Amino acid sequence: MQTTAIIDYDAGNIRSVEKAIRYLGKDAVVTADRETILSADRVILPGVGAFGDAMGRLHALGLTEVIRQTVEQKTPFLGICLGLQLLFERSEESPGVPGLGLLKGEILRLPDRPGLKVPHIGWNSLKFPNPGRLFRGIPEDSFVYFVHSYYLKAEEASIVTAAAQYGTLVHASVEKDNLFACQFHPEKSSETGLTILENFLSI
Repeated sequence: MQTTAIIDYDAGNIRSVEKAIRYLGKDAVVTADRETILSADRVILPGVGAFGDAMGRLHALGLTEVIRQTVEQKTPFLGICLGLQLLFERSEESPGVPGLGLLKGEILRLPDRPGLKVPHIGWNSLKFPNPGRLFRGIPEDSFVYFVHSYYLKAEEASIVTAAAQYGTLVHASVEKDNLFACQFHPEKSSETGLTILENFLSI
């Protein structure tokens, strides 16, 4: 059976991702072990929390290099929420702390707008500016669940496969080669989210 490694770096929301993968009938292991991650068929980097703290934990556990190797060996890799943000170069949340830099772009704070609360917690519809394998069989304007105060502004428009509006244009999902990421939580996004995870697991 194919195994999905869920990277354990003491960030929140890891168990709910594991539960969703198992619900789909797939094998999942929550781990920080280098060899387990490198030998997995697919790898997921979930998480909620602060950018700088998370990068510190990844460095302390020796996981930054493991993540780079995983991506370099073309293993399908999915970042979720904070996991998306960490794949990019930097975040306004933690000035001076470099991200993994596997994709070009920056993480910015959601702007204060009348009637819009930060953090953004709730359901938002998606537009699909570019085709994305995660969204096969999912109609545009489908709703997914967000929990975040910071959002992605990707440098390469061509990698953005889903976008949402919340006081500004939020790059909600990206895809480049074997690297995928979602700012929203597919594991909390009902049937639409399960379809997204199922699409990832079939890549």
